[in-house]
Amino acid sequence: MPASPSPSDPSTASSSASRTESEPLWTPDAARRESANLTSFLERVNRDRGRSFDSYAALHRWSIESPDEFWTAMWDFGGVVAEKRGDVVVDDVTKMPGARWFPEARLNFAQNLLRDGGAETAIVARREDGRTTETTRAELRRAVARCARGLRALGVQPGDRVAGYLPNIPETIVAMLAATSLGAIWSSCSPDFGLDGVVDRFGQIEPRVLFTADGYFYKGKSYDSLATARGVVDRIASIETVVVVPFVGDADTGAFEGIRGAVGYGDFLGSDDDPELVFEQLPFDHPIYVLYSSGTTGKPKCIVHSAGGTLLEHLKELMLHTDLRSGSRFFYHTTCGWMMWNWLVSGLAVGCTIMLYDGFPFWPDDKALFDYAEAERVEFFGTSAKFIAAAEKAGLKPAETHDLAPLRAILSTGSPLAPESFRYVYRDVKADVHLASISGGTDIVGLFAGGNPTAPVYTGEIQCIPLGKDVRVFDDDARPVIGEKGELVCTRAFPAMPVYFWNDPEGERYHAAYFDVYPGVWRHGDWVEITERGGMIIYGRSDAVLNPGGVRIGTAEIYREVETFDEVLEAIVVGQEQDGDERIVLFVRLRDDVTLDDALVKRIRTRIREGASPRHVPAKVVAVTDIPRTKSGKIVEIAVKNVLHGRPNKNLEALANPEALDQFRDRPELAD
Repeated sequence: MPASPSPSDPSTASSSASRTESEPLWTPDAARRESANLTSFLERVNRDRGRSFDSYAALHRWSIESPDEFWTAMWDFGGVVAEKRGDVVVDDVTKMPGARWFPEARLNFAQNLLRDGGAETAIVARREDGRTTETTRAELRRAVARCARGLRALGVQPGDRVAGYLPNIPETIVAMLAATSLGAIWSSCSPDFGLDGVVDRFGQIEPRVLFTADGYFYKGKSYDSLATARGVVDRIASIETVVVVPFVGDADTGAFEGIRGAVGYGDFLGSDDDPELVFEQLPFDHPIYVLYSSGTTGKPKCIVHSAGGTLLEHLKELMLHTDLRSGSRFFYHTTCGWMMWNWLVSGLAVGCTIMLYDGFPFWPDDKALFDYAEAERVEFFGTSAKFIAAAEKAGLKPAETHDLAPLRAILSTGSPLAPESFRYVYRDVKADVHLASISGGTDIVGLFAGGNPTAPVYTGEIQCIPLGKDVRVFDDDARPVIGEKGELVCTRAFPAMPVYFWNDPEGERYHAAYFDVYPGVWRHGDWVEITERGGMIIYGRSDAVLNPGGVRIGTAEIYREVETFDEVLEAIVVGQEQDGDERIVLFVRLRDDVTLDDALVKRIRTRIREGASPRHVPAKVVAVTDIPRTKSGKIVEIAVKNVLHGRPNKNLEALANPEALDQFRDRPELAD
């Protein structure tokens, strides 16, 4: 399939040229293009629907202009299992929020992830100490059936909440599938969350059942989870039963005495038999997941996602934009508190073997994840932009040290992937690989920009806007533009929009989160550019955009220059309000043997001036030893800006390292 030569709506194109390189880093060969699921899908649409699409741009345009046809075709291509689909696809695609998708359908999310119960491997799980286990599809289905029996015996009904305070292990997937097979709503967070962070999340949704591990591993040490679980139960009255999964030890009864309603995982599953697994058939928009916003400005928003919307969007993103298929070995490094866990687990619906890893990604040494990829023949390797940058800083060259012959694609998200990281992957990881930088979020449990396995990869540029999403960039006058920076928006409804926010009966918080700026248009909060090729460049979050002298600058434009310095491990840049204007302040975390002297500051400023513009040059460059991040690894510019201006940060529990903020207080360098 030829790459898209222009975005879906070329009439909006501006004369501004894209700032990415004109020559691709990688182009798929003819065999890969011809065998891609995306090509098969296009050919099927042409054949079955009398179309003659010959490019991704044409296919994308049809997918947003003919949503009934497109989503029906995707339903069929993904092989969705349902009691009923119905004749209506969407009642009003222009209605946001409030559009209803497949209102007559009846299905079950877990049933679609447990289609097969054979001897093929469903899950490979490795923990930090190297211990690796495999679970077949038959074993997974049996475990889910036993867990569902336990939940049913407790009286769990459709709509009840079941929560997981668990590492990224097979038992977490078992509990989620068991809960959703009954129509219960699953919600999880990782065990590194402290007591207040867990209660801030689960306390809002009032789960009946809590699954917890006895502990977890990180950087070679084990940490207890039961003390926190005890505190969670004491503070959330709705929890009736706590199921304790052994992970760091045996988790015998004595280990969890005093926790209300606690039972061991083995006892909860009951006899080692093969009970019937019944899948409750429920509406397309029946909720299955509650995900949480980062919570850096207050209590996290509880974002509720539907069974059908999540399933259909994930099938599209995994099959068409990632090229997964039955038998693919699919890894994503994630915790259970990040939406990439939900995305990874949906690989089961495609028939993949999903690969789990729990622990620090550079333990016991920097090569841990690449060792895992080599040993387990990973074909699709998902990670964060931060990991790729850190691997380069660590001097890793897997192309020389590891056999990555099976590797077909590398996926990156969490923050914009810097141009140098693009080049690093093709230079030092693997030359013939599909590098798919992707972006979306917890809000949609999916993507607003993603990969195209049939198209070239260009430095610093996400390849395409996904099918079925009418994504555009609005300028300051709410006009769609191409080749210019602006707000990322989506102008038509799509199935994976949240069905609602928890405890938001009138939809006021939901509306304020996405529709308060452009009525009837989803505003995502990213500052981006759609290129003439139909790709996307992300410059940072809209609320973190710098504004010196009234010129809006995306933080990623500065990061991509600073990250080229070997001396700099990571950086964070914010705007400091001063005399009615704003100046740029750059904080850098340096290698242990490096000092921030005048010469290095000058080199940094020169690189930014030459690589970006004089307006991007920071007024101040300051050294720090740590940079605050959320639990999912995202740097928090707003929290740093609040500290600089003496404003409170409302929810430090959302941060993995809140103590890092102390370094930004009362800095004499910033007093003038």
